[in-house]
Amino acid sequence: MKKVLLSMAVVALLATSCKEAKKGATDLKDATVETTGKAVEATKDAGTTVVDGAKDAANAVVDKAQGMVESALEGVSIPEFANEAVTKNLTEYAAYAKDYIAANGNLGKISALAPKGAALLVKGKELASKLDVKELAKYKSVLSAIQSKMAPSK
Repeated sequence: MKKVLLSMAVVALLATSCKEAKKGATDLKDATVETTGKAVEATKDAGTTVVDGAKDAANAVVDKAQGMVESALEGVSIPEFANEAVTKNLTEYAAYAKDYIAANGNLGKISALAPKGAALLVKGKELASKLDVKELAKYKSVLSAIQSKMAPSK
């Protein structure tokens, strides 16, 4: 009889332990599902933040590029001036500089290009004399950038 009572007590104890273990597993499952949901939301939020940041950066680049004219020389951007003739003069001077650099020290080619470069500089000086202080500084900056590209070829 003792053995039967002892066996029943062990079975009851095991049954109770199994119910508690099952309840603990359910709680663990619920916690895992909840944590996973929070992680998914955090990942979505972070992704949205990254995308928004990338859009802002791209828009800033576009905004900065607007108002610039493409130059024949790589690395030199020509801003638009109130007087379109100034922008045109710098664009033509950049094209001249590209040809000058392409001459690669060939005196025949450089001599043939010299009158064009001199004429562009004279016209540019005439146009620059009519610019306000701010635009004159932009003009000088771009002209200096173009001439610095030419300097290694001399």
